[in-house]
Amino acid sequence: MTPRKIRTATALSCAALACSGLLVGCQEGGDTQTPARSSARPHGYVEGAEEASEQQSRLVLADAGTGAVEVLDLITGDITSLKRGDRVQGLRTDGRFAYVSGAGGTHVVDSGAWTVDHGDHVHYYRAAVRDVGPVTGTDAAHIHSDQALTAVSAPKSGTRLLDRGELAAGTVPRGRQLTGAGSGPVVPYKEHLLVTGAGAGEDTVEVRDRDGTRVTALAEPCAQVRGEAVTRRGVVLGCADGALLVSEDKGTFDALKIPYGTPVKASERAVDLRHRANSTTLAALSGDDAVRVLDVTDRSWTRIETGPVVAANTAGEGSPLLALGRDGVLTAYDIATGKSIARKELLSGATESASIEIDTTRAYVNDAAARKVYEIDYDDGLRLARTFPLDFAPTYMVETGR
Repeated sequence: MTPRKIRTATALSCAALACSGLLVGCQEGGDTQTPARSSARPHGYVEGAEEASEQQSRLVLADAGTGAVEVLDLITGDITSLKRGDRVQGLRTDGRFAYVSGAGGTHVVDSGAWTVDHGDHVHYYRAAVRDVGPVTGTDAAHIHSDQALTAVSAPKSGTRLLDRGELAAGTVPRGRQLTGAGSGPVVPYKEHLLVTGAGAGEDTVEVRDRDGTRVTALAEPCAQVRGEAVTRRGVVLGCADGALLVSEDKGTFDALKIPYGTPVKASERAVDLRHRANSTTLAALSGDDAVRVLDVTDRSWTRIETGPVVAANTAGEGSPLLALGRDGVLTAYDIATGKSIARKELLSGATESASIEIDTTRAYVNDAAARKVYEIDYDDGLRLARTFPLDFAPTYMVETGR
């Protein structure tokens, strides 16, 4: 691998200050009164950003001990270093922005890579990496966004709704508090909000409009919501007895329970639902020695006996389940049979903070002890495609550009 290229966020072009995650000009035709300057803009134009022909994947990495946060561009190999802050306690993403949690609250980083999916076509964008700022008074436990709104939820402080356009413009808005919400996650979906834990029994899922006004309550409950994911077929919520799939059709919201099929202990529930962006196959640790895989299309769960693992993920659609063992060995499993099909000794040190990010062709594993990130070709026997050496410990890792 060639020596890494390093840039600082402060040296990046200010052209990105005007960039926005909202798509401009995606309707065919237009008003004849539109100014010539606007009509001359190409389809999918976003000011301050460059449109690309493929997904612009980047990894946001954070060091728990030093507070260092850096962004690794997987296309160019460039690394952008951001200003160091407090000790990092967690890292989340909504596909473009990374939310760094610490003792002082939550800080927002714009990774400068994102995707706009319109169903029949997709736009990929890249722009400058930059530090955006702190989210006032909120320690984020859940982060979910659509093109217009970001919901930042925490058990103690509730949910704050942020204008995503302002985030894209480089500032963190104060936002507004969502009143009457429960302690669970809030997910923007189909120009509405899915609000969990809002009923008297705390197992009701409400559908609200953008202003927070209740539209309806879903007939199917979801007790003890833990874990959520947005897929092409709807929003998946982890419930005590399985998963709740919430979908929408022509303005009508429906909920379908996908039960585990057998009683499951609280310690063996599928909570941290991981998947490739837009995939309908999800994976989550189940207790100390297994992984549960949810096939949203088939409405079924599969429990795979893996032995002690610290992380799992899958690209879905015929791809293997990837599980990282406490011994540092990465194993690929055939989901249909539950059999191991490939193994690779990967980490030699501590594995507790390791995670697996995955896209359509590669998987990424962070190795804090060795100060490296590994790129794995999971369709080629877990071949090590690239190794990215770092000058800090990548305790936390999320992938953006999705």
